[in-house]
Amino acid sequence: MDNEALKQVFKNLHAKITKNVNPDSAIDELLAKDIITHGDYDMLLKVPDPKARCRHFMSLLYSSTHPETFIHLREALLDEYQQIVDEIDKQPTSPSTNRSQQQPHMSQFTEGKLL
Repeated sequence: MDNEALKQVFKNLHAKITKNVNPDSAIDELLAKDIITHGDYDMLLKVPDPKARCRHFMSLLYSSTHPETFIHLREALLDEYQQIVDEIDKQPTSPSTNRSQQQPHMSQFTEGKLL
């Protein structure tokens, strides 16, 4: 999955992620990979509530211009949050995938009419 597709998947799962993920280890990993700055890191450490910290963290990442932000975030979640990563991996990744699932199959038509 490319970074833009992953970004959309993370947005789709935002509520679940902020409810269930303590972002501390991911914050550390993304700092080490220069995805977030030391200033961002210091600001995040000052947020006492893990859910609020996760919301702030995700907000920073949504506005990131790094070309692999969400690829690295997915990797950072693998060890502690395998179930979340599994759900991320199961999500549709492109608008064309969603459209093909929503449109009727040709066998459902007779003489141009939907059965």
